Amino acid sequence: MTTDARFPYQDPTLSVDQRVEDLLSRLPIEDKAGLMFHPLGDTGALDAPGLFGMPSMATFLERRINHFNILWASDAGELAAWHNNLQRTVLERPLGIPVTVSSDPRHSFTDNPATALLAGPFSQWPEPLGFAAVGSPELVRRWADTVRREYLAVGIRVALHPQIDLATEPRWARISTTFGEDADLTSELAVAYVRGLQGEEVGTESVSAMAKHFPGGGPQLNGEDPHFPYGREQVYPGGNFDYHLKPFKAVIEAGVAQMMPYYGMPVGTEHEEVGFGFNKGIITDLLRERLGYDGIVCTDWAILNDKFWGVEELTYEERMLKSLDAGVDQFGGEFRPQVLVDLVRAGKVPEERVDASARRLLREKFRLGLFDRPFVDEAAAVALVGAAEARAEGLAAQAAASVLLANAAEGPARLPLAPGGLKVYAEGLSAEVLGDRATLVATPEEADVAVLRLSAPFEPRGEAGALESFFHAGSLDFPEEEIERVRRICATVPTVVDVYLDRPAILTPIAGHAAALTVNFGAEERAFVKVLFGEERPQGSLPFDLPSSMAAVEASRPDVPFDTADPLFRFGHGLRYEG
Repeated sequence: MTTDARFPYQDPTLSVDQRVEDLLSRLPIEDKAGLMFHPLGDTGALDAPGLFGMPSMATFLERRINHFNILWASDAGELAAWHNNLQRTVLERPLGIPVTVSSDPRHSFTDNPATALLAGPFSQWPEPLGFAAVGSPELVRRWADTVRREYLAVGIRVALHPQIDLATEPRWARISTTFGEDADLTSELAVAYVRGLQGEEVGTESVSAMAKHFPGGGPQLNGEDPHFPYGREQVYPGGNFDYHLKPFKAVIEAGVAQMMPYYGMPVGTEHEEVGFGFNKGIITDLLRERLGYDGIVCTDWAILNDKFWGVEELTYEERMLKSLDAGVDQFGGEFRPQVLVDLVRAGKVPEERVDASARRLLREKFRLGLFDRPFVDEAAAVALVGAAEARAEGLAAQAAASVLLANAAEGPARLPLAPGGLKVYAEGLSAEVLGDRATLVATPEEADVAVLRLSAPFEPRGEAGALESFFHAGSLDFPEEEIERVRRICATVPTVVDVYLDRPAILTPIAGHAAALTVNFGAEERAFVKVLFGEERPQGSLPFDLPSSMAAVEASRPDVPFDTADPLFRFGHGLRYEG
């Protein structure tokens, strides 16, 4: 872009504030309203039917919407080409406001369309819990910088993360994408993550970070999630509301650009018992005034048409009014800007109120450089996304995040295993990955050592494929038949048990029977085998307590960390290999 631009907002030599004010003065109310909606965008043809029965991308663009959250991507080059085509389309329109593309996390193992996406073409790292296990801000910053570079390559400019809720309720289904139970550790790692995405301040090489879920989504009643009506209540029986604010204060100090309130509603506090996206005491009084935050506030997805806890009796228009009065700037997952236009024209919403949010949203587009460099290099995206170096570093981080909870004092199952001569019965390990380190045998009876890879248990919810089915909720106990099966193998042959923890699990019935016990937070076979045979060392420590029983979990207070009685293993526990 050159300085002979037609309008001042097109002139990159002017300040961001000058450009924002010039463009804002030229926008009709329809364009201002369009800025305030942030639906799911489909990465296929623009006129293809939208996701989950929503309108097409072409319809969204006609409605002047220009922020989109994308889901699955199988190929970096295709995603970059889709992005460029979308930008070309909008830049041909009057005033040429570029599109901002956002994404939930997509660099780990979680595969839930409502929370995080499997890595696919991107480099794969452990879940945030794994980084909490390692506890290194420098490693987190390197990870976030990789996320930033891979996002930039395909045109993703807003990260709908980090998730900095605290895992104080062990049953909650969102724990895997947190930094664990401790507020101080979470604060330190959250700041590193935000700076890895944004730099010291948002600029043309940044990805804008949207921290969530203000004011802390961890203390869920019975551990249920507020994506669903039975999980709408956040409770504070320990009076620990401010503990959950600590990470948010830290990222505000670090300059986090955006903030997302959660679906939940506070119960039994000084605040109104309505969802946080409708809660003026939370967004205006606490976030804006008490904490001094003046960045973008974007609601969680679909609070106006679906997850409107505490305001069920209000109409769609009334919910929009209440959310605007609460202080939000943008409606995540919503796509009806005409409703806002009509409210302005009816005198129910001052245009100045819309201007306040539109100003913040335009400012972010200018800070990110979208008006001056809206396109990405499609060939470079193919080369950079998921490159060998990033994949290798991700694999090393997966291994490092392993936690050695218990180890045999002696014998063939003492970790690390001796490579070369062992006969191994394995579940969750292939002969291809095991290679010549050991001989794979078909039964425990034939083996010198058994290796079992398990996953934390959960209670299936909803029909297969329904949104509810993706949330691992309910009891942390393994089924009795699984406990007996594992114990039989342990009684037959010295056994190494490794458990993937997307939540804490009750390992008490297994721990005393396994010769060695490890846990991971997202580790593919190759990473685990390296740890198993000592080619990499487990460097992790537990990022939360592991409760000893479900009775202890049920008796604990959801808002209080480390509150289950007599935990099997405590936060920070982690053995190391000798030598």
